[in-house]
Amino acid sequence: MAPKVLMVAEKPSIAHSIATALSAGQMSSRRGSTEVHEFEAMFQGFKAHYKVTSVIGHVFSVDFPAAYQDWTATDPLTLFQAPVLKTESNPKAHIRKHLSQEARGCGHLVLWLDCDREGENICFEVIDCTGFHTTDDRKIYRARFSSVTEKDIKKAMNNLVAPNRDEALAVDARQEIDLKVGVAFTRFQTSYFQGKYGNLDSSVISYGPCQTPTLGFCVQRYLQINTFKPEKFWAVHPYIIHNGYELKLEWERIRLFDPDVAEMFRVLIVDDGLVEVTGISEKQETKVRPSGLNTVNLLKVASSSLGFGPQLAMQLAERLYTQGFISYPRTESTAYPSSFDYRGALEVLKNNSVFGSHVQTLLANGYVKPRSGTDVGDHPPITPMRSASEDMLGYDAWRVYQYVCQHFLGTLSPDCKYIRTKIDFSVAGESFYCSGQNVTVKGFTSLMPWLAVSEKSLPRLSKGEKIELTKVELYEGNTAPPDYLSESELISLMEKNGIGTDASIPVHINNISERNYVQVQAGRRLIPTALGVSLIRGYQCIDPDLCLPDIRSFIEKQITLVSKGQADYSLVVRHVLAQFQQKFSYFVKKIENMDSLFEAQFSPLSDSGRMLSKCGKCLRYMKYISSLPSRLFCGTCEEVYYVPQKGTIKLYKEITCPLDNFELLIFSMAGPDGKSFPLCPYCYNNPPFEGIDTLFGASKAGSTGKLGKGAGMPCFMCPHPTCRHSLIAQGVCACPECSGTLVLDPVSAPKWRLYCNMCNCLVFLPEGAHRITTTRERCVECESTILEVDFNKKTTPLKDGATLYTGCILCDDLLHSMIEMKHGKSFFKRTGGRGRGRGRGRGHSSRGRGGRKLQDPKMSFRDF
Repeated sequence: MAPKVLMVAEKPSIAHSIATALSAGQMSSRRGSTEVHEFEAMFQGFKAHYKVTSVIGHVFSVDFPAAYQDWTATDPLTLFQAPVLKTESNPKAHIRKHLSQEARGCGHLVLWLDCDREGENICFEVIDCTGFHTTDDRKIYRARFSSVTEKDIKKAMNNLVAPNRDEALAVDARQEIDLKVGVAFTRFQTSYFQGKYGNLDSSVISYGPCQTPTLGFCVQRYLQINTFKPEKFWAVHPYIIHNGYELKLEWERIRLFDPDVAEMFRVLIVDDGLVEVTGISEKQETKVRPSGLNTVNLLKVASSSLGFGPQLAMQLAERLYTQGFISYPRTESTAYPSSFDYRGALEVLKNNSVFGSHVQTLLANGYVKPRSGTDVGDHPPITPMRSASEDMLGYDAWRVYQYVCQHFLGTLSPDCKYIRTKIDFSVAGESFYCSGQNVTVKGFTSLMPWLAVSEKSLPRLSKGEKIELTKVELYEGNTAPPDYLSESELISLMEKNGIGTDASIPVHINNISERNYVQVQAGRRLIPTALGVSLIRGYQCIDPDLCLPDIRSFIEKQITLVSKGQADYSLVVRHVLAQFQQKFSYFVKKIENMDSLFEAQFSPLSDSGRMLSKCGKCLRYMKYISSLPSRLFCGTCEEVYYVPQKGTIKLYKEITCPLDNFELLIFSMAGPDGKSFPLCPYCYNNPPFEGIDTLFGASKAGSTGKLGKGAGMPCFMCPHPTCRHSLIAQGVCACPECSGTLVLDPVSAPKWRLYCNMCNCLVFLPEGAHRITTTRERCVECESTILEVDFNKKTTPLKDGATLYTGCILCDDLLHSMIEMKHGKSFFKRTGGRGRGRGRGRGHSSRGRGGRKLQDPKMSFRDF
């Protein structure tokens, strides 16, 4: 029996490319959590049976145990010493189980994860899932590749190496440090400030060892602009006309800040009236071709020239890579290895409709090797691997691909050469000049015209020649501050200061934008918000290190030592966390310094919002604060109650919760098909039943939190046995799409409907009914809740004008024929049912997924 080889890639598309290349397309494929491709081929000299599958990014994520998830019960300071655990990132995908099953009977594991530190970390996640590390006689290999072309895949297969544990540990170190530091500061800040101010337009006031210095760069530029004091200046510019050319002469003094002195020079020059040529110089200049393209330079060009934010640019580049059009887009290197096949890379593009003619010229006349760059030993620069057209890729992806091609061809093209001419003049004892440029060899700029040298011709003049002035201009201007930071400039600062990696830089920039710390405006410039400025100024008042890049740069250096095996992982983590723990303690003691800045910028909770509903404790009205995060504030009890976000909140008929006497609210999600559901503010923040987190899979808002506090349990998740708004009373049947329950929407009249309390499945009920309610009866066939429908007299489908009808929407023919599914699978139903007016509708159905009881313990709450 042929030995079995399991190969695991990072994405399904890459697994498909690997299998296709190694099997010459002769493979069978089957579905699993991700697709599995099988074929027979040689492996290290013997015939083997291959199985090629993939993960979908990281299998695991790092988080705190459940005991540390409750914001109110956990002191953030304890998080620095708290244990961490790895849980499956996407439990519904069942990747861990999938890998375990596919590894059975396999004697060899070949890891095809992306060739960077993150990919190395995922390698060991895969090893853990497959159990290979526990068996001595099974072999583990690592494939190193930079593109998913057939040539690179086969080359990697013939040069397998061992996975690098040190690089994987470096990622573990960064994850643990960022989790503990970020969550501790974030929980403290969010709880402190959102409990005091009403117009903080941010659902989470986060801190991050990379994110915050990134914001710091933007605020530093903002402060430079706002503290800048412009000064007036004056400059003298004589003009001459010679052989049809009008020349504006530049002053060697550049400018003066005294108007009287500047006017004196102008008068002297006017009185002289003649300008003399004192020198003419010509110099051959060279604008060198670019070195290879790395990730940071791609992101900068995408932002400054293509108009794409860093995150979108990275997504487009990764898609081009997985489709085989470009090489791996995450690289720090700008130098190609000495063995790189430039001719082969050019041959790929010689028939391209856009670049083919230029490539053919390079192949015919000879190309120049790229100039030396930096080789950090990770991947070659980003290079086109397949020919493509805009029709194949779509407009956005094509623009990224087009630039990659232009840059690569530019590295192999000649330098741009031009002649710079400078003519010096003298008048009234003052020196002036004018310059011109004439291109002799366009070189790489013919492909990259935005880098072309601007040409300017000058008239022929001779040294000693005198020319009459036509006019003398006294220019008045003002010094100007720098502009707001552009994304491109920010990326350069982050790279220079060691903030983030080529993979994480786009994430940090996106985070400060999404969290309302900066706004991206015209020219993709980043303008800090009041919240962003207040945060950075607050850190500067308490501990400037918290927002400066120095600490993060130090951390990255330590993590790099871990990746090279030169530092112990656990020692580095302990040392860094000990530093931040001290800083956190000091920050908590001095928080009033930051609070004084917030007081000047934001409104107290007591002055914010509008009266909405009564508090169940003091029976006084609470205020509803609509700015993110939406919440209720009781000024008497000084309590804050968070509510679901991104929708509308209204009072629900002044009905009170039977458990705590708080008035119920109706939350309506945005959109025409948005759900509406009742909730009790107190129960939503404080689940009333012991073990509710376990029963419904809800956590206390996670590590960093979605809402700040509270598990977030609306009435449609509440298992209260007697409350008429609970899941038990309003739930109708199991959702046909997921493990949730279809619940009656209480305010959907006249377009009555059911919605799933977990997914986006909707069921439209008979339209135009006066009233639809749930009953306490269950269908004997499927155990679904019986509905009572009061039809309109004019449109009733019942005989003899009857209007009242009860039945099961699954088993009753009449009701089932009048419902419509949306965003969901259809119900399974057999014919032959019957029903009658003013009675219970009876019928028969296949239970399918509709036969589960409502109290399904597998239900989980989706965070709204």
